[in-house]
Amino acid sequence: MKQTCNPLPPNNNEKVHCSLFIVHFFIILCCCQFTHGQGDRHRFADYTETANNLNIELIAVQSGTFMMGCTLEQLDNCWGDEKPVHRVTVSDFYIGKYEVTQAQWKAVMDSNPSHIKGDNLPVEMVSCSEVQVFITKLNLITGRRYRLPTEAEWEFAARGGNKSRIYRGQGYKYSGSNDIDSVAWNGNNSDETTHPVGAKKPNELGIYDMSGNVAEWCDDLLIEYGRNYQVNPHNPPSGYPGSIVFRGGSYSSFDRNVRVSNRLGTDRVAVFDFIGFRLACDKN
Repeated sequence: MKQTCNPLPPNNNEKVHCSLFIVHFFIILCCCQFTHGQGDRHRFADYTETANNLNIELIAVQSGTFMMGCTLEQLDNCWGDEKPVHRVTVSDFYIGKYEVTQAQWKAVMDSNPSHIKGDNLPVEMVSCSEVQVFITKLNLITGRRYRLPTEAEWEFAARGGNKSRIYRGQGYKYSGSNDIDSVAWNGNNSDETTHPVGAKKPNELGIYDMSGNVAEWCDDLLIEYGRNYQVNPHNPPSGYPGSIVFRGGSYSSFDRNVRVSNRLGTDRVAVFDFIGFRLACDKN
């Protein structure tokens, strides 16, 4: 049976046996025996996928509700497809702390299609279809169920999840800051090349490069937003024609395309040296 992404194995029922003794106004807690139990397997925490020495670090993103799309802090930079702003709830999920690197891609696929080479650089020149092949092989290796993030999960994580900085109703314009150069390799500071993952500041969840470096595939078709409240919206691209969403902008993008609400799309078999991806996984 395939495992979920929760890395903690089940144990016996939790038991806590304690005796309290009161001596000279001091309370001494003693004779305590703890055995971690069934509740522990549901603990939701960051973890590292170590199979095949992949060392893929994943961040636990707790469920929450947010306003998705062209929110106030995006000012006049929004494109039409970022509207209307709408309320979205996402369930608990895991997302990669970093973009998938060339070393990690090679460990699974035994090849490196990237145009700009370097083991700790994000993999690029990979189509959405090729990424799905990578994920299928990775799941066979690990016994887990990795996938691409949905567009809603991606934006929630990029905005900092439940730790999002909100001031007077506004969050950050970019993932982790209003100062683009502190969090993103972009067209102003990249020298037209990718950079090692994690070199810029992380966002509020401790996730790196969600703005800039390489744009990232999502598991959604690029369709118009609606106004209604949604829970875990998902427009899976499998078997359907249309453009696949990619998010976050890249080393060649300028500020308008590196914002957390910016959305773009292209064909599922298209390859560019500015598009890569990061992994996601359900909690359960």
